[in-house]
Parts: sequence; C-alpha cells; structure tokens
Amino acid sequence: MDGIKKILIATDGSDNTKAAVSYGLWLAKELGAEITALYVIDQTSFVSFPMDSSIVSVYSLLENEGKKAVDDVKAEGESVGVKVTPMVLEGSPTRKIVEVATDFDLVVLGTLGRSALSKLFMGSVAERVTRYAPCPVLVVRAKKR
Repeated sequence: MDGIKKILIATDGSDNTKAAVSYGLWLAKELGAEITALYVIDQTSFVSFPMDSSIVSVYSLLENEGKKAVDDVKAEGESVGVKVTPMVLEGSPTRKIVEVATDFDLVVLGTLGRSALSKLFMGSVAERVTRYAPCPVLVVRAKKR
C-alpha cells in the first residue's frame, strides 16, 4: 500500500458519495497521498437534444454543481490536512474516470450515484470503472438511509 501516492476520488456531489470521499481522504492522510477530486459533467444526456437556451441553462447548472462538488472535497481535505486538486471534465463519466485514472495509483468512488433510473438502463458507473480502470478501484458503499 505504500505505493499509493496519487488517489482519484470521483464524485457526483450527491450524499451517496460522501462516504467514498471521507474514506478516500482518510486513506490519503494515512498514506501521505495527494487527492484529485473529479466531477464529470455527463454530456451523454444532451447528445440527442438541440443546443437551445434551456439545454445551455441545464448545462450551466451541472457545471456549477460540479465545481461545488469538487470544492467541497477540497474543503474537507483541507480540514484533515490532505492536498486536494479539483477537476471538472465533460463527457461520459465512465470514460473520463477511466482515462484520467491512467495517472493515478487508486480510484475511489461510491456505489450509488445521482439517478437510479439511469443505472437501470445504463448500468452502474462504479461497476464499469471497476471493470476498465488501469489501476485498483476502491468502491465504497453509501451509508443506508
């Protein structure tokens, strides 16, 4: 485990990822690792829609949500003494996490994301990242409500 110096925490800003964020920060502190907090603006939702003002507004809302999500991880990291670099990208969450993971020793993410309906039709991001990531993946189960 002492080879883990760069940890990628993927977050969607939901309550379901809080346990993963906390665990990832704890692990980074224990190992002396640095964190990058990643939020991916899911563009796959917008592919079939024309780019009118309502779509631009929704996109802007998601972008702001992403910035808040990674800034929250950064603030929590600062409170426990862990350096966190925020990162917001656009694209398919699974693809972007897997692409970015090539520069990391470990990916940490939660088991539940934003939409149960999208999981039903598209599958779990956590499951696909676990399958395709080039490094180990730690999946942290969200606390029961």
